[in-house]
Amino acid sequence: MEQESPGSAVTAKQGRDATGGQPRDLGWAEATIWTDRMVSALGNGVKGGKWFSLIDKVVRPATLDLAWQRVARNKGTAGVDGQSVERFSHKAERYLAELQINLANGSYRPNPVKRVEIPKGNGKTRPLGIPTVKDRIVQTALKMVIEPIFEVQFRPGSYGFRPGRGCKDALREVDRLLKEGYTHVVDADLKSYFDTIPHDRLMALVEGSISDSRVLALIDGFLQQEIISDVARWQPTTGTPQGAVLSPLLANLYLHPLDVLMEQSGYRMVRYADDFVILCASEAEATAALREITAWVNANGLTLHPDKTRVGNAAQPGQGFDFLGYRFEVGRRFVREKSLRAFKDKMRARTIRSRGDSLERIIADINPILRGWFGYFKHARPRLFRRIDQIIRRRLRAVLRKQEKRPSMGRSEADHSRWTNAFFADQGLFTLLTAHEHARYPR
Repeated sequence: MEQESPGSAVTAKQGRDATGGQPRDLGWAEATIWTDRMVSALGNGVKGGKWFSLIDKVVRPATLDLAWQRVARNKGTAGVDGQSVERFSHKAERYLAELQINLANGSYRPNPVKRVEIPKGNGKTRPLGIPTVKDRIVQTALKMVIEPIFEVQFRPGSYGFRPGRGCKDALREVDRLLKEGYTHVVDADLKSYFDTIPHDRLMALVEGSISDSRVLALIDGFLQQEIISDVARWQPTTGTPQGAVLSPLLANLYLHPLDVLMEQSGYRMVRYADDFVILCASEAEATAALREITAWVNANGLTLHPDKTRVGNAAQPGQGFDFLGYRFEVGRRFVREKSLRAFKDKMRARTIRSRGDSLERIIADINPILRGWFGYFKHARPRLFRRIDQIIRRRLRAVLRKQEKRPSMGRSEADHSRWTNAFFADQGLFTLLTAHEHARYPR
């Protein structure tokens, strides 16, 4: 389909589900790219069922400039070339012009990806790929052009890294299904998913909707980017780097056929990227679902983690499941142990006795973290909020004792009398239990 003139672009509103279902809200799509006529084509179909002539939308200066603005807003560290977002910004106009020329004449080639290991918990790490700023700009431009094509195909049970959807939506759906009696759960875990996606099969899925050879070459080039770590350099044959702009979209695309399979089989799957659960009405249904998932995963070059994939009845003690930071068990939501441990570690690091900052500054530092944590975990049992509040106040009392050069006295009555709970409230400390009561009984 050909691009309309930029002057005719208006805000994209909606396109129809690729299966012929309800219209999808596409208000998030970039209007200078996805005009009304193109959005209409998403619902009505395009010739041959595939999209042609997309590269001109990627290489337009306006698209690259918008992509740069998004990359600059997200910041991030420098890639293998050492060029930071800040350094790029000093000569952004010149760099974008060069990038546009290279893309237009076909001479653009992605740089290697810098690989770093970030803490995952329990002493483990997970790999993170850091593309250069220029590559992030091109990937962002590509994503703005191709995302609506796939978004109208994606199923309602998929929530991760999709416009207008998020963790809380997925959690609400899980909660709803559990309350409706679908308590037998397939708790599945894909082993090293982002590192094991087969490139050839992924590109076949992309080619099922896009026929622009230059766009396909760009996507394939990003999949084939060399990876450089501190001690090695290699060319990947599988996977899409976590940290790359295109990775979440491509990862969702690869699992889209599984979403369709589960939906057509009548199973209720809730998926957030590679983290998913299937909620069933009986153990037999859950066992059958796991069997079907296992067959699909094996046939598509992936692996289920043998120690983290199981069937259980979440209505029974000890058979609950973890999903997106929560633990669902016996009709209640708890904070997952791993999530709680990470939160406590973060609080300890910011309330260390030798920190040397004033109480006012410490509270100003931890309050945003407390508010954000409560905003996500406010559906957990309130007993936990009381305990965390006590821990934080105890640590702040220890800071105040240290500042006054008084001997450590543990949780002494004198400390509680001098620095009461009301004292910390007057200092503006965010209190989880109070926030829970206000949310439960709003004034």
